[in-house]
Amino acid sequence: MIEKIGTNAGKVWTLLDKSGTQNIKDLKKSSKLTDKDLYAALGWLAREGKISLVQKEKELFVSLI
Repeated sequence: MIEKIGTNAGKVWTLLDKSGTQNIKDLKKSSKLTDKDLYAALGWLAREGKISLVQKEKELFVSLI
C-alpha cells in the first residue's frame, strides 16, 4: 500500500508541476484517482512539505511549494 501511495503522490506532483494550482475536483478528474487514493497522495505530499493547501470559500486548492 505504501508503494501505491508513493506512486500516486508522484502522479499528483507531476500534474501540479505541469498545470499549476488546481482545485480538488479538477485534480481528481485529471489524475483519475479515487477519493481515497487522491487524499492519501495529498497527505503524503503535505507531510513531505511539497504542497500547499488553501481553502477559498468552499473549494480546496492545491499547489506545489
